[in-house]
Amino acid sequence: MFNRRDLLLGTAAASAASSLSLLMSERAQAQTVDLLKIFVPAAPGGGWDQTGRTIEQVLRATGAVRGVQITNVGGAGGAVGLPQFLNQWRGQGNALMVAGMVMVGSLIANKSQAKLASATPIARLTGEFLALVVPAQSPFKSAKDFAAALKADPTKVPVAGGSAGGSDHILLGMIARTLGVAPPKVSYVAFAGGGPAMAALLGNQVAAGISGYGEFSEQIKAGKLRLLAISSDKRQAGIDAPTLKEQGIDVELFNWRGVFAPPGVTAAQRGAMLAMIEKMAASPQWAEACKTRDWTMITLLGDQYKTFLDAETARIEG
Repeated sequence: MFNRRDLLLGTAAASAASSLSLLMSERAQAQTVDLLKIFVPAAPGGGWDQTGRTIEQVLRATGAVRGVQITNVGGAGGAVGLPQFLNQWRGQGNALMVAGMVMVGSLIANKSQAKLASATPIARLTGEFLALVVPAQSPFKSAKDFAAALKADPTKVPVAGGSAGGSDHILLGMIARTLGVAPPKVSYVAFAGGGPAMAALLGNQVAAGISGYGEFSEQIKAGKLRLLAISSDKRQAGIDAPTLKEQGIDVELFNWRGVFAPPGVTAAQRGAMLAMIEKMAASPQWAEACKTRDWTMITLLGDQYKTFLDAETARIEG
């Protein structure tokens, strides 16, 4: 039988347990972002947009966010959108921008005053080797065929890709230089997003296209595009194509993508975003999404990402 002392102790224990449960619940809720705002400085359909929407899907699936708002501002490989993110989104602790190697080169090509270093680096997430493709009806059966035509007359080989100064543009310039063709002479057709570039390829308006393999994979599998080569150092599992190097073009390059918080966020806000993205990048849902899209996971967080970004910016500027 319980006496009064036992009853009081039991009541106190129950109250403490209830308080602890409430505290744990409040902490769990605090770790869930009510509304995450994702800024994509590119038109819908391209690699940055795919990355932003995949982040949304995984964060929703893991319960890290309740809602996500995606804003697309395309143009000039991020040179149009970046100033807006830096100025209008400043100090917003629930915001992230998707960007990558393309923006570093595009800011240089467009002589932009905005600097990617002004944003707050959170994480490098994925790396993707680029693919050289042609429409299914193209006379080019290999990268060697493409190279021969480029050497004969680069003005007659228009190549579609992302904005000027981006990784697609850089790869074409590297290919041209390796072949003895002056890079400024190539006919590069820049598009603000992957959707318009794909339309130009499928409509036979250009001779070839360059972008991440993941952006072309569905049309390659459907037989609407022919994959001539990839820009990796070696053949990739699951991709039926030789490298550029195998076909006598001594070039390799890969495109990386990551996320940034706006400038002006507090240390606590940065830490919360870093924790959320670190947890996402380690989740099986993210691994599966990357596998589906043929993205290589190359996670680099916080200060290590900033160190990488500084070195990468110097390399691309060179």
